[in-house]
Amino acid sequence: MSRNALQWTQKPEMPAGLYVDPRIYTDPEIFAEEKAKIFDKTWMIACHESEVAEPLDYRAYQHPGGHNLIVLRGEDDKIRAFQNICPHRGNRLIYDVAGSIKGSSPSGAPDRITCIFHAWSFDSKGNCVDITRRKAGYQDRLKECDVGLREVRCEVGYGGFVWVNMDDAAMDLAAHLAGALDDLAPMLAEPMEVFHYHRAVVRGNYKMWHDTNSEFYHDYMHYHNRVTGMLKKEYWDREYVAYNHGHAKLTGMTLKYDAYEGQEQRTLAWPGMAPAGWELVDLFPGITYNIRAPAFRLDTSIPLGPNLLYIEFRGLGLKRDTPAERAIRIRDHNSIWGPFGRNLAEDLLGTSGQGTALNDSTEAPYVLHGRLEDGKIHDEMGMRHFLEEWSRRMGRSSSDPLNRGLGLAAE
Repeated sequence: MSRNALQWTQKPEMPAGLYVDPRIYTDPEIFAEEKAKIFDKTWMIACHESEVAEPLDYRAYQHPGGHNLIVLRGEDDKIRAFQNICPHRGNRLIYDVAGSIKGSSPSGAPDRITCIFHAWSFDSKGNCVDITRRKAGYQDRLKECDVGLREVRCEVGYGGFVWVNMDDAAMDLAAHLAGALDDLAPMLAEPMEVFHYHRAVVRGNYKMWHDTNSEFYHDYMHYHNRVTGMLKKEYWDREYVAYNHGHAKLTGMTLKYDAYEGQEQRTLAWPGMAPAGWELVDLFPGITYNIRAPAFRLDTSIPLGPNLLYIEFRGLGLKRDTPAERAIRIRDHNSIWGPFGRNLAEDLLGTSGQGTALNDSTEAPYVLHGRLEDGKIHDEMGMRHFLEEWSRRMGRSSSDPLNRGLGLAAE
């Protein structure tokens, strides 16, 4: 039955770990703390190596901690990441989203990152190679070797993705992943390239999007998923597997695409998978590997505020694809996950609807994460596992983030 105002604000009679306080999605102080305690200390995917395919190619990245970065393939073919800041006056060095420094710029010579403000120049390893009129202005008080760019930790792996970490003292990438991508190794072994990129701007919190990727109870939203997956017994046998550091994997299945009117069953596979196979891994704090043969989708979240985020979507194929195979992968990816695909708009609608409704955290006293189905596909353990890691890193209980009585032990 419906509830009055007092009844509406009462907490549910269940353990605190099965629900969260909505202020974890909306509070500006909590969001500022997340940038320092989570995003600045965690490995994030900035781009794919195919997006900086040639020496001196670069790709800009807006880091979730609030930093502007440059991912640059050096003349030695090594990919590095730098803060996009000139050490002279703090000006932005590169303004374009992507490009190459092979050619000369309006303010500098070829093969250099040159600041448009005062023409200081840097090579592809981040070394300062020219300070205009240095001796006239600085004499011997400042030399090029004193003012190199701030290099950010960078590793390339797990499908050719470029990972960055702002924390020089953080654990290495393999330790952070804690084996969460090990089962996908056969699927990530071959060289890939990005064939589709788009970015959605969503009124919502980054955790709302990751929540959506971390549970499949919302498959009732997707007619396509209901008929191609939920009608199969195999769907209900899928299980969540939790890994250290907040990561979770959902075991795979084979979809029945021809159950959807007008579609045929897939015949083109993905390495290590059967045609129409499906594998998914969610990585803390906002990355999803989603391989649904014959295409691979990668999601990365970039929060702009407590209730606003970018979501980057990349579709990938194999470098060895024939033109016919690539056309199939592109068609399959875009028909399901492109901006006008069958599934993605529905997921975004769910997240933006939650973000709009919970923008005022007093509107709802709690958000439930309490489905317990023995770790099967509609169990919400993926969200709970994520929030356990969130609580550990933040020093706040997700059920009681302002520490009003429940405490971390309740998690």
